[in-house]
Amino acid sequence: MLPGVGVRYEMRTRAGQVLAIVVQRDGGAEGAVYDPRDPDRALGVVRLDPEEVDAVAEVLGAPRLTQRFADLSREVPGLESARIPVAKDSPFAGRPLGDTRARTLTGCSIVAIVRNTDVVTSPGPADLLHADDVLVAIGSAAGLEQLERHLAGAA
Repeated sequence: MLPGVGVRYEMRTRAGQVLAIVVQRDGGAEGAVYDPRDPDRALGVVRLDPEEVDAVAEVLGAPRLTQRFADLSREVPGLESARIPVAKDSPFAGRPLGDTRARTLTGCSIVAIVRNTDVVTSPGPADLLHADDVLVAIGSAAGLEQLERHLAGAA
């Protein structure tokens, strides 16, 4: 904790580099890589405004979110995860997630919507689906296949 500034996180990479990130109270951040021979000497500093911090978090977060669900599905027998695209001609493109009735009809839960570099985690029924969104869903293999057909309008 850096009083009046924010929170500092520090880690050493496997290659031995020291990376420090200060998340500022205003939502911005600074990242620095330090000289391994002189821990007080920054080799480079990157300053990000709050919008840039969000963009970096989303870019890093989407693959990690998917990986976490893949890990979970290996741990729980019968539970699978899938990334299901919303096609341009899907009857649900432009409609709220709740209109899909995904859980009721297939037993699957949609746990995230990936839209370009944005990720909506734990989306609610009012979140609109857009063509080219990718839905991260968990459920049984059969349920996920049924959900994919349903979102395509073939169910």
